[in-house]
Amino acid sequence: MERHADTVWRVCLLYFPCEADCQDAFQETFLRYALADTTTFADDDHRKAWLIRVARTRCLDMLKAAHRTRTAGGDEALGAAESQQAVGQRAAQPAAPPDEQPGSFTSEVMDALQDLDDPPRTPLYLALCEEYTAPEIAQLLDAPVNTVYSWIARGKKHLREVLS
Repeated sequence: MERHADTVWRVCLLYFPCEADCQDAFQETFLRYALADTTTFADDDHRKAWLIRVARTRCLDMLKAAHRTRTAGGDEALGAAESQQAVGQRAAQPAAPPDEQPGSFTSEVMDALQDLDDPPRTPLYLALCEEYTAPEIAQLLDAPVNTVYSWIARGKKHLREVLS
């Protein structure tokens, strides 16, 4: 778990700015890993790819569920609960490392990355931060290789525009 925990955590951060949601997705990912008795992994890279895929799927499922809850009614109550939760979390969160403080370059890049839609966000993160190749990303995401190249190019273009 320790070997891939940082990677799974960063994948969760791509989808949720709220630390509590990241923790939920992170824990669910490793719970599924612990319960995956029938899954055999060829090597450590296969295990890492599986964890990334499960984390991404779990984050997307959580976002869909939250969207369904908001559109089903009760927006006012949900919004009030979320704002109270956010205030409590900001008070409880430890200070970020110096290179991730608001206004730092790393913070700006991560904010720009989070502003992307999902198709370019995850492939771009995997390519730039996790150093996966486009064919590996295509295999992870069950997408054609040329589509992954397009997503990465589109994401890089967006980052250049936002960061310049």
